[in-house]
Amino acid sequence: KQLPSGLLLVTGPYKINGVPLRRVDQAYVIATSTKVELPALPDSLTDSLFKRKAKPTKNEKEMFVENTTEEPKISAEKIALQKEVDALVVPAVKSVDMLQSYLRSRFTLTKGQFPHEMKF
Repeated sequence: KQLPSGLLLVTGPYKINGVPLRRVDQAYVIATSTKVELPALPDSLTDSLFKRKAKPTKNEKEMFVENTTEEPKISAEKIALQKEVDALVVPAVKSVDMLQSYLRSRFTLTKGQFPHEMKF
């Protein structure tokens, strides 16, 4: 799905290969001839879902204090949305022959292989 910002919304799906919902620039995506018919995705999938919270600025005293920042946690909303999208995508992936095993495999290129010359 293309988002209003021009970025693409991609998913593994997480249940198959562990890739969560994320935004990717089109330059980093390899197009294939494989087509998968998906039902309508939730309208809540927008760029605002992926915005990060602004980090508070530090004053001079806080610069030299040890970092005690917490690790970023995935919100319950994102987890529920990932499960909802996976529930829509996984049956569509399973309906295409060999697609599930293709998505589980690791993509690698060796010397002399060019992605623009490959046929998927």
